Amino acid sequence: MHRVEATIFAASEPVGRETLARIVGKSCSIDLLIDDIREELRGRPYDLVAVAGGFRHLTRPAYADAIRSAFGTAVGGSGRGVDLTQSDVLVLMCIAYSQPITRGELSSFCGKEISRDLIGHLRGAGLIASGPRSPTAGVPYTYVTTKEFLLEFGLDTLRDLPDIEALEDAGLLSKEKLLAGDIMPDFSGGEGEEASSVGDE
Repeated sequence: MHRVEATIFAASEPVGRETLARIVGKSCSIDLLIDDIREELRGRPYDLVAVAGGFRHLTRPAYADAIRSAFGTAVGGSGRGVDLTQSDVLVLMCIAYSQPITRGELSSFCGKEISRDLIGHLRGAGLIASGPRSPTAGVPYTYVTTKEFLLEFGLDTLRDLPDIEALEDAGLLSKEKLLAGDIMPDFSGGEGEEASSVGDE
C-alpha cells in the first residue's frame, strides 16, 4: 500500500493501473489498495482521485481558497491551471459533448462565428486537439478534447461529464439562452470578458 501511495505521490502525471500492477504484482487488487489508501487519507486535506485514466493526489475542494490565497491559483505552485473566458468554457463544453466537431458546426450550434483565435487559445492550452477530418464538403478539421482537458477538470473519462439534462434541471444550462446568444455575447476576440481560473481543486 505504501509503495503504491509513494509512487502516485512522486508522479507528475496520473499513474495508471498498469504501472501500479508492476509495483505490487498482477495478483494484487489495485482497487482494494486504492480504497485502503483513501480510508487512511480520510480527514486529510487531500485525497487519492481517479483522473485522466490514472490516480493522482489532489487537494480537497474545501481548501481551494487557501491554495488560491497562497499561489494565486487553486492548483498550487505547479503553475497548472488555465485562464478561460466564458466564451472559452462554453466552446470547450460544446466540443466535449459533441466531439469530434468542426469549427463550422460549433458556429452553427452557438449561432455566432467561432474565431480561429478562440480555437487557437484552447489548442495552445492543450485542452483540445485536431480530430479526424470531417467527411463533409471541404473535409474540415474536427476538434476533440485531450487528456489535459480531463486533468484540468478532474475527470477520469469523458463518461464523467455531467449529464446535460441534469445541468438544465439544475438551472446551470439553458439551450434557449444559448441559442439566443444570452450566455456568450462575444465569440470573436474575447476582449472585455473577465477571465476565470479553472483548475484541479
